[in-house]
Amino acid sequence: MNLARTEIMKNRFSAMAEEAATLAFRTAHTTFMKQTQDFLVALGRTSGEIFAVPMFSGVPVPGGTIGGLTKHFSEFEPGDVVISNDPFSTDGVVTHQMDIHLVHPVFYGGELIAFAWSMVHASDIGGAVPSSISPELHECFQEGFRIRPTKLMSGGRLNQDVMNFVKDNSRIGDQVWGDLEALMAALSLLEQRAGALCERVGIAAFRQGIDDVMDYSEAKARSVIAGLRDGEYEFSDYLEGISANDPIHIHCRLRIAGDEAEIDFAGSDPQANAALNFRTGEGTHQLLCLGLTNYIQTMVASIPLNAGMLRPIRAHAPSGTAMNAEFPAAMGNRWITVMRCYDAVVGCLNQAIPGGITASGAGQSGCIAVSWQDPVSGRTGVSVVEPLSGGSGGRVRADGVDATDTMQGFLKSTPIEHVESETPLLVRQYALVPSSFGHGRYRGGASVCIELECQSVQAEIAVRGLERLRFQPWGVQGGHPGRSGETWLLRAGRETALGQVGLQTMQRGDVIRMASPSGGGFGVPVTRPVALVMEDVTNGMLDEAEAAEIYGVVIRDGVLDVPATEQHRAEMAAAQGTVPLVTHGQARREHEAKWSTQASVAFATALLDVPSGLRTTLQREARAALTATQRRVNAALVNDAVAALVQRMQAEWLSRGFLEQSWDGWPTK
Repeated sequence: MNLARTEIMKNRFSAMAEEAATLAFRTAHTTFMKQTQDFLVALGRTSGEIFAVPMFSGVPVPGGTIGGLTKHFSEFEPGDVVISNDPFSTDGVVTHQMDIHLVHPVFYGGELIAFAWSMVHASDIGGAVPSSISPELHECFQEGFRIRPTKLMSGGRLNQDVMNFVKDNSRIGDQVWGDLEALMAALSLLEQRAGALCERVGIAAFRQGIDDVMDYSEAKARSVIAGLRDGEYEFSDYLEGISANDPIHIHCRLRIAGDEAEIDFAGSDPQANAALNFRTGEGTHQLLCLGLTNYIQTMVASIPLNAGMLRPIRAHAPSGTAMNAEFPAAMGNRWITVMRCYDAVVGCLNQAIPGGITASGAGQSGCIAVSWQDPVSGRTGVSVVEPLSGGSGGRVRADGVDATDTMQGFLKSTPIEHVESETPLLVRQYALVPSSFGHGRYRGGASVCIELECQSVQAEIAVRGLERLRFQPWGVQGGHPGRSGETWLLRAGRETALGQVGLQTMQRGDVIRMASPSGGGFGVPVTRPVALVMEDVTNGMLDEAEAAEIYGVVIRDGVLDVPATEQHRAEMAAAQGTVPLVTHGQARREHEAKWSTQASVAFATALLDVPSGLRTTLQREARAALTATQRRVNAALVNDAVAALVQRMQAEWLSRGFLEQSWDGWPTK
């Protein structure tokens, strides 16, 4: 490998992707693309592996493959564009229906040299609710239209039927189509730039550059993995689901052996009867690896984002789990599950890295959307308002970031002026919440609070990805948990707690207030540098009483009392007990006092052994029965309860003629 040539090609490929991404969002139509920037453009080799991704615009995916989109066609010609938003026929390339993907073959001199790829989160694709996403939806048919990989353009000729289908089945069809036109312009630009590069250096050098850049990324990833401690590590986390009684258990095993890693989500719960699932297929999927690939990027900031980074990683999620769901699962709210998988991988990394790396961030992807009726046309308007995140976790060497979690950092805030000019909402408050972070040597990032007032006769607000309303973000190395999120409706002077917000009807003057979770703390609070405590007090993020009680820093009327601080801290340090690796909030401790992690793993494993059509019923009945017992639930109790219910169901189905024989794979008539 010629390192100078590799560096030049790495930067050239990145510049091509950045330029195309800039063109895309500057010509986009919907707020979600032109402001929030939930879209991507990239270049892939002819085998489908991604080799060029922008870092500063759109979604910076760490490689992956688009083979699930291109495999459906035996040949391509110049001017073709493939469209799809179908998770079930694309091997996990599409992870929920709202992401509309486009692929354009790149030719030079009559030879296929690459694929240009783009995706946008469409603000509405029809379905049961405006914006097409609500946590309560439980099957893909409720979430809008679904297109298998189909040629939108053939040889440069637009398929009018496909265009009309997209426009006619969205509440804001013209805007969604406008976003797709912006993406097609970006794909065309990528083709031009790839052709110009081949004209300058030749096809052989172009392809060699791709190989070298991907090999370089692989080598850097291997060097980081080799720095982790060999061994097997486990961590569990939870999605809160639709109700407090059905948390979804996410279980991760991370195995490190030399310069290779294996990530295994066996033992995680089956796919949810809610819009919380996503599809990853059979191979290593980048969304299962984000905790590790983010760490690799942290350690080697210059590493190019491409599929080479994934080569030393094997990732697996059993088919039928929430992170590898089967047809006809609903997936609209899937990013929150991706985030919890990320948290579980990071929980493993805290064990594999001497001293740990970070506490849990807010762990929610609260994206606010509003719909309303246009008073003139009567048409329904739909717009994204704001991605509501929350603070990231305290880190081994620094505080968490206020109001921005790691997994949401690529999404941009929408200017308030834009929200108020394009939607019937008034932003009454958008601010950090004092004293909201998880305390520690390095505190978590603070919560953010937003208040939105309805100024039309009626509007509907949907918020996808509200989480950590019950289970707090965890702290590490003695750090405190972060705060939970909260939501309220303010109507006629009364405040009503809402919890999860599926689709909330708003009347003129109503206000919805949402406070995000915050990041957990890292390290024992009493070891926090005094100057950082003083800074938080000065900035109004901490009061003097909290500074003394939690951090041992005595401040009176803004003045630090050094002798009192030294004495108080010495007393607190002497009283400090064993420092836990992980500190969970009360709700999780109470849950696991009843349901051990081993019981949850056994429950998930048993459920995946029964036919998919029975899992939801079996899960609900078995969980209720086990929770009602006076004993702590363990693996043996789980297996006995599931076996008894299966036996009862078999007998009922046989007696009613639904089965021809007792269960051995549950053959149906």
